[in-house]
Amino acid sequence: MREMIRFTTRKTVLAASALLSCTALTTPAFAQDAQSDTSEDGKDIVVTGSLGALPIEGVGSVFGFDKTVTETPRAISTISTEQIERFGITDIYDLVAQSPGTFTNSFFGVGGALDIRGTPGEVYFRGMRRLDNPGNYPTPIAASDRIDIVRGPASPIYGPSKTGGYMNFVPKSARVQGGSYLASPEGKISYTGGSWSRNDLSAEIRGPGKLGTQEFGYSLYGEIEDSGSYYDNMSTKQTILQAAFDTDITPNLRLEFGGMYHRYRGQQNGGWNRLTQDLVDNGTYITGAAQSLDFDGDGQISAAEIRSIGGANYMSPFALSPTGFTDASFDAYPLLALTDTGTTKLSRKKTLTGPNDRLDNDATTLYADLIWTGPGDIEIKNQLFYDSYENMNENAYGFSQFHDSYVIEDKIVVSKTFENDAGKFAFQLSPSIRYTNFKHGEDFTYEYFHRVDLAVGYTPASDRLLSTECDCDYTSYVSGHYTDIAFAGLADLDFKFGLDITLGARYDRIKAVSNFNIPKMEFAPDIPGASDSKGAWSWSASANYKLPFGLIPYATIARQSVVIAGQGAEIAPENIAGGTFITASKLYEGGLKGSWLDDRLYAAVSVYKQKRTDYNAQSSTVNQAVETKGLEAEMRWAVDDHLLITGGYTRTKVYNLSFLEAGSTFSFLGIEDLVNVTDPTLYLGGQPGGLIPIPDKEASRRAGIPTNLYSLTATYAFDNGIALTGSMVKVDSVYSGQSRAVKLPAYTLFDVGASFETGPFLFRLVVKNATNEKYFRANFTELFGSTIVLPERPRSFQGTISYKF
Repeated sequence: MREMIRFTTRKTVLAASALLSCTALTTPAFAQDAQSDTSEDGKDIVVTGSLGALPIEGVGSVFGFDKTVTETPRAISTISTEQIERFGITDIYDLVAQSPGTFTNSFFGVGGALDIRGTPGEVYFRGMRRLDNPGNYPTPIAASDRIDIVRGPASPIYGPSKTGGYMNFVPKSARVQGGSYLASPEGKISYTGGSWSRNDLSAEIRGPGKLGTQEFGYSLYGEIEDSGSYYDNMSTKQTILQAAFDTDITPNLRLEFGGMYHRYRGQQNGGWNRLTQDLVDNGTYITGAAQSLDFDGDGQISAAEIRSIGGANYMSPFALSPTGFTDASFDAYPLLALTDTGTTKLSRKKTLTGPNDRLDNDATTLYADLIWTGPGDIEIKNQLFYDSYENMNENAYGFSQFHDSYVIEDKIVVSKTFENDAGKFAFQLSPSIRYTNFKHGEDFTYEYFHRVDLAVGYTPASDRLLSTECDCDYTSYVSGHYTDIAFAGLADLDFKFGLDITLGARYDRIKAVSNFNIPKMEFAPDIPGASDSKGAWSWSASANYKLPFGLIPYATIARQSVVIAGQGAEIAPENIAGGTFITASKLYEGGLKGSWLDDRLYAAVSVYKQKRTDYNAQSSTVNQAVETKGLEAEMRWAVDDHLLITGGYTRTKVYNLSFLEAGSTFSFLGIEDLVNVTDPTLYLGGQPGGLIPIPDKEASRRAGIPTNLYSLTATYAFDNGIALTGSMVKVDSVYSGQSRAVKLPAYTLFDVGASFETGPFLFRLVVKNATNEKYFRANFTELFGSTIVLPERPRSFQGTISYKF
């Protein structure tokens, strides 16, 4: 019952440390080893040995102005393609070592979007917001030229979004720095293999082209992966195709267009079931077979067969609190008891993924930007954007869903810059329209993790007939659309005496329609459908001041509106009917940044508090009603041409305001929750549920997110083409669920690597989890944290061979 509380209608700062990390570059054959920008006097700043990691280039992903990270009054980190390649970054979990403020619980083993500042973040593509992706597919990393991680809400120009933050993916460009086309084609072919039958082949090429007399630039990227997995019954097959084209139609008019297609075939991973502290600490697993409910002998348990014995009320006995259960509570539920029980030591490979489970996703992203530059520093940009996914997700323990959704957005940004003796003043006006169409179905009424004995595997007694298999008995089947018509304005007032003020505002008018497909559903909903329109304001105000010695203090206050949409971009009819499909949060952030040693050394520290202003509605998977307090520190230092040092510290506390206001929250109860039950095998054929008391603010803290997180990386490049790399992430212990019944141990992860470059060839070896640390990641802590947990992978190896031409 993964989504039972998705749409509810209920109601310090510690100083932090400087940390080290090192990144090295190989020989000068890689032009990216030198990072450059243009200074105010027009001269190029060149920092050799930086891997593109220093914040000296303009980052328009925050406010839309071409300011550097140092100049922008917000907490930002950038990860370049050189960092991605050098450190062997393959998924979003690897980004934690490169950016403070980021840590992600498991969403059934799929790295869709980062948790930023303790809450699910957004994913942007070239500054345009993609459809929500908490766990629909792994967000591709390698196709990016740069990833910007912005902590806190997006600029008013970028539209309503989550307050915690977002990742902005900048795809590989058809132009080189400075905006010119390449003189001749260049490219690279890479193959990566490794542990658990990893096989990944990628190729890229970019260069100049000509159609008749029309010159253009192009960038093409392709990747094919066919890999196994450490976990049983899992694999990854994916294809990524990406293209970018630029052409100057006239001297003042430029067209940029392209897109990405991502075909993914894999599985979700629910991790270990029958969770106990002894299982986490010692690997001791409770064995036993569930009693068969497959009365017709077809090999699966149907919803009708469960209804024949009393339905969900029988399989999910409910008590007001966990202490209300005793052994006698299950006398009325004899079919929930396991047979042939015992214990065994469980391998981390044995998880809830079944042999026929699947997570299939086809995502298509397209864009076309038309940019006109006029006299007097005026620019008009029209951005047309399309993003879609078709998703099918089936899990034998009893959860399935599908999405068929897309979004089309057209945004005009008119920019004008004035410069005089007082300073430089830039303005932006932006009307936009965004249309989202969704169809979403899900099946979670009979979701029973514990029926399968992981030491044995699925049998007809534990394999559910899913709604997506029979196209029947959905818990929810909804379709609809919503249109957002908006107008935004932004001003940046950069005075020559050192003060820089950025102000912005946005108004959105959103009309939403959503209807249930009742014939496809098991039970008719109270509200068959709804439509409504609602307006929402967002605004931001920021300021920074350039002090002597390179120090820049800054402050930001912002109010950000957001649409409460679900995992498939759907809006629930009950939220539309109740007027709770739009809400907002406020952010207060202050910090200090600085850049020294000819821009070779950068450091920043920020403190913040963000809080939902209205928490009558939330999406547990995508957008929760929370208050977050934290501190983030980051340092990056290109010591010389061989050595780059970076590091980060994060302190985060996240409080669920809905839980706190209600004084309790519904959760499925695990073995450690039922302290008055001496024999858990009496009920592991079903799933008890109850109310977890939330007596105070501390009890409302979101589980799974560590209070303190430290990151370090280190690498050194020798002049002979050999480079050594290393990284460390140290994570506090956390509770696996809201009830705090099971504690997951603290851990420290080390990754190490070595590379050798000779001529056009590069050879790289990366060892992940080099010390073979045993660690765990919490999973959907609000609902399932006490019942399942993901055991993470042991030591692994990946080797890459690249050829440049």
